[in-house]
Amino acid sequence: MADTNEGTTTARRPVRRAAAARVSAARTEDRLEDQISRLQEEIKAIGGSLARLTDEKISEARGNAQAQYRSAVKSGKNVVDELSEQVNSYEGQLVEAIRERPLTAVAGAIGVGFLIALLSRR
Repeated sequence: MADTNEGTTTARRPVRRAAAARVSAARTEDRLEDQISRLQEEIKAIGGSLARLTDEKISEARGNAQAQYRSAVKSGKNVVDELSEQVNSYEGQLVEAIRERPLTAVAGAIGVGFLIALLSRR
C-alpha cells in the first residue's frame, strides 16, 4: 500500500503545481489588466493636460501677436504723422520762397524741366 500511496502523491503534485500556476497566471493577468487600465487613464490625463497647455500657449502667443500688431500700427501712424508734418513744413517753406523770389523759382523749374527732357531722350 505504501507504493500505491506514493505514486498517487507523486501524480497529484504536477496537477497541484499546474493549478497553482494557472491561479498565479490569472492573478498576474488581472494585475496587468489593472496596470494597463491605469496607464490608459494616465495617458488620457496627460493628453488633456497637453491640450490645455497648448491652448494656453496659443492664446498667449495670439495675445502677444495682437499687442505687437497694435504697437506696430501705432508706430506707423506716428511715423506718418511726423512725415506729414515735415511735408507741410517743406511745402510752406517752398511757397514762401516762391513768393519771395518768383523769377528764381520759374528759372529753377525751367532748368529742372530741361534736365528731365535731356535725360528722357537717352
